[in-house]
Amino acid sequence: MPFGAEVLAGGGVRFAVWAPSCAQMGLAVEGEELPRALQQRGDGWHELVADDLGPGARYRFALPDGTRVPDPASRFQPDDVHGPSEVIDPCAYRWADGAWRGLRWAEGVVYELHVGAFTPEGTFAAATGRLDHLVALGVTAVELMPLGAFPGRRGWGYDGVFPYAPEASYGRPDDVKRFIEEAHARRLAVILDVVYNHFGPEGNYLSLYAPAFFTKRHTTPWGDAIDYGNATVRAFAVENALYWVDEYHLDGLRLDAVHAIVDDSPVHVLDELAARVRAVERERPIHLILENEENEARRLVRDADGRPRAYDAQWNDDVHHVLHVAATGERSGYYADYTGRADLLARALAEGFAFQGQIMPYRRRSRGEPSAWLPPDAFVAFAQNHDQVGNRAFGERLDTLAPAEAVRAVAATYLLLPQVPMLFMGEEWATDRPFPFFCDFGPDLADAVRDGRRNEFARFPEFADPQARARIPDPLAEATFLSAKLDWEAALEGEHARRLAWYRAILAVRRAHIVPLLPHLGGDAGCAVVHAVAVAVTWTTADRTVLSLAANLSAVRAALPVPDDGVELWCEGTVGRDGTLAPWTVRWTLQHAG
Repeated sequence: MPFGAEVLAGGGVRFAVWAPSCAQMGLAVEGEELPRALQQRGDGWHELVADDLGPGARYRFALPDGTRVPDPASRFQPDDVHGPSEVIDPCAYRWADGAWRGLRWAEGVVYELHVGAFTPEGTFAAATGRLDHLVALGVTAVELMPLGAFPGRRGWGYDGVFPYAPEASYGRPDDVKRFIEEAHARRLAVILDVVYNHFGPEGNYLSLYAPAFFTKRHTTPWGDAIDYGNATVRAFAVENALYWVDEYHLDGLRLDAVHAIVDDSPVHVLDELAARVRAVERERPIHLILENEENEARRLVRDADGRPRAYDAQWNDDVHHVLHVAATGERSGYYADYTGRADLLARALAEGFAFQGQIMPYRRRSRGEPSAWLPPDAFVAFAQNHDQVGNRAFGERLDTLAPAEAVRAVAATYLLLPQVPMLFMGEEWATDRPFPFFCDFGPDLADAVRDGRRNEFARFPEFADPQARARIPDPLAEATFLSAKLDWEAALEGEHARRLAWYRAILAVRRAHIVPLLPHLGGDAGCAVVHAVAVAVTWTTADRTVLSLAANLSAVRAALPVPDDGVELWCEGTVGRDGTLAPWTVRWTLQHAG
């Protein structure tokens, strides 16, 4: 890795930092009074080989004015984002996952989790102890919310400032590796959220010595954009992706909000990153997933053998929105564009994106590209995730907002959908715990974040009153974070235990009957018919096997005749003798070729 501290095979450590605005830089080693001088290497690079240092050494870089800053490519920040960086030997961990050959994407059942809230302890060691639960549930891939070190001891991770350094409050780098190794031993893949669209507002010192990292030519919701037209800046992100895949044996990356990555280079940084990652695929596949509000189907193209040329899949927000609106009846914000639109429900289920170039009124412009030509597994479907739950004022889960029969109908739809399903932690037992936004910024930012969070909701009628906004949980309060921690004991009791058994049963049906179909479902496999509030969707494989869905995601009976042919895989709700569907009824059938 060209950045940061590299432990040398013959002993010593090579330190390198890109500081193009500084004529000289120093290495400030903990315990030493004066910094050591780094040599200029050209093109803004400063370097020093320290023969007397090794793993465990703690250091900062010293700027000409005496300011000492952590290494932007630090592999570990033991004392948080303002403290010294620690030299880590990436070769010291002895991996025992050599037999792991990775996950076939068609077998994916993804489980998104936040390490700090997943267990009472909030550590990788504790999360490792819960892996057997995920295996029994039917999960095949764990998706971790971002790990890059962030300010304080609690946060979502999307405001990280050290993308190479696992968050110290969760454990040390070896704890991360042990979690991944134990997951692989249980045939679980591990995917990591990475953030390349911005740095967080606290602990990012790059502007002091490398202002060229950012450009005023483009702006983002977080300020000046990262300048991916600069070769060194570009390499910082690409090398980070390779770092996680190589040093941590990760099975994939989910790139956060790529629509906010602005790059007018001849080759977009997203294309270069994907090409570089694809070039290192050997014994196991690496899966690349996008979050992309623009619904750019072209980033998901397959080659002649059906393999992704760049990105495997995209989080399908459209599926979430149509399912959420159906279950809750909510119509504020962008939900209004999906209200009463059974046609959008049908299109999202059958073709991937609901908006494929049409005008989206909320955005006041067109959104998306045609997507029916893509195979269903180019989309990740979900009814809940950290964004859609946590960006609510109180972080309510779907079970808090909708009746149980509606939640089961929605889950029965997306869990057996040919798209790759993703659960959000605790969903499987209908946890009562919310997942509100929480963070731990210092006093300089605390009031602005607190007030900004509440002011975000002022445009919603239910929060027009300042007293109503005052009830929104304080994101900086420890109690807000603690409220998000999962209640594992509840999973063993009453309705929670019954919901967990339900999830296990339906995922077993997926494993037995849906997964074998996916390699044979190419583009244009889905076909939908809309009947008022209900939809009928069929997917036809290359050998003419037909998977059928009849779904009434409403509180009224639907006159949608349900055919009798085929084997019933799952029926949630009631199909009348006349073949029509009772409220909240979902029926899946499979008709084998011949």
